[in-house]
Parts: sequence; structure tokens; C-alpha cells
Amino acid sequence: MVILHPITPTLSSSYKAVRLRALQDAPTAFGSTYARESQFCEADWQSRATNLCTPRSIGYLAHEQDEYCGIAAGFLKEQNPQYAELVSMWVAPDHRRSGTGQLLINAIESWARRNEAHTPFNSWLPTITLRPSPSISVLDSRPPATPNPTPTIPL
Repeated sequence: MVILHPITPTLSSSYKAVRLRALQDAPTAFGSTYARESQFCEADWQSRATNLCTPRSIGYLAHEQDEYCGIAAGFLKEQNPQYAELVSMWVAPDHRRSGTGQLLINAIESWARRNEAHTPFNSWLPTITLRPSPSISVLDSRPPATPNPTPTIPL
């Protein structure tokens, strides 16, 4: 069973490990690179984790069977906090098509609703397609041909 853990400074080393795995696995899907982020010091990762547990932001790590297998982060838009953005998401290859991605999206959407924000997530995530399943909705993730052009947000 997948359990979601909010990203906090106490989970910064796990956050770092998952984020770096994501950057290696899907290098064109993010607004940053493994080469860049692997150079960050522990204080940088602590700061990034702190940035994901504020009134305007949230991050989750998906955990199953003694390993972290996914990540998602959301922010309220700076100029229009009535809208939330899913700014980062990744699921480990061996956990794809298991519902983990949908669980992460649902968690970000729930957080946004608690903040009375709308969630037009599909407006900039052309690489993610929701597909119905008899029992659950799962994600099919395909890397884009070029890196995601969205602004880089320090996650």
C-alpha cells in the first residue's frame, strides 16, 4: 500500500534521493537537471524541503515497501492564489500504472481545495494522460521531446 508523506525538512534526505532519481529517469520532464541539483549541499535540500511545507505550497513523497517511489509538489500561483499548480511530479518506473500517480495528484488537488484554489493541472502537463481503469485511474507518463518550458521553481 502506498502511503504519502508530506515533504518537510526532516525528510530532506529522502526528498533529495527521490528528486535526483526523477531527474535521472526523466531528464527532459523537469525544468532542471541532475547535473545541477546533484551539486546542491544539504542546506540547499533543507531549504527546498522547507519551501514545500508552507501555507502556499505542498510536497508529497509516495512510500511503499520501505522505499520512496514518487513525488509531487504544488504551489498556489503567486499572482493569483485562487489557482494551484502541480509543478513537479514523478513516479518510479516500477510503480507506474499502479495508481501511485493518481494518488499524488489527488493529494495535491485535496490540498488545493482546502486552500479554496482551482486546479487546472492539465493546462501545462502535456506529458501526463489520465486513463480510466476498471478499478482506478492510472497515469501514463511519456517524456516530451524537449524539456518542459514552465518556469523553474526551486523544489
